[in-house]
Amino acid sequence: MRTPRFVFLDPDGTSGGRWLYVVVEAATGVFYQQQYGGTACRQGQVEGFLVPVYDLDALDALRDVFEKDFRRAGTWNHPWPDDERNRLRDIVGSIPYWTCDGNADGRHDLRLDESRIREVDEAWVPVATPDGPGVLMWRNSD
Repeated sequence: MRTPRFVFLDPDGTSGGRWLYVVVEAATGVFYQQQYGGTACRQGQVEGFLVPVYDLDALDALRDVFEKDFRRAGTWNHPWPDDERNRLRDIVGSIPYWTCDGNADGRHDLRLDESRIREVDEAWVPVATPDGPGVLMWRNSD
């Protein structure tokens, strides 16, 4: 049995904050840890593999939702009325996720994993990818 490895994403906040990652859930023995939830400062971890994704417009839109609309206070167990859920779904759906099977690349859009909507919080959004379930992460605002 291999020893688990733990990777804390941006532990000291010096990354510049212009990143988006998806950790696709898989039995890898590598656990990615993230502070999330705005000023609620929740600590989360997910085992899997890290996939960098990039869309600055989507990142700015996510920040608007969680930092401005929710005032950096976190959204744990927020009920997500239809208008807010639709906005989040649209933002997440605009983020490209690239797959490669060793022969061909393919662009797919992420999907909000609505079966886990109660877990959604700033810098921690459950998503569905072509590679399986995952968590979309970015730098927490606090």
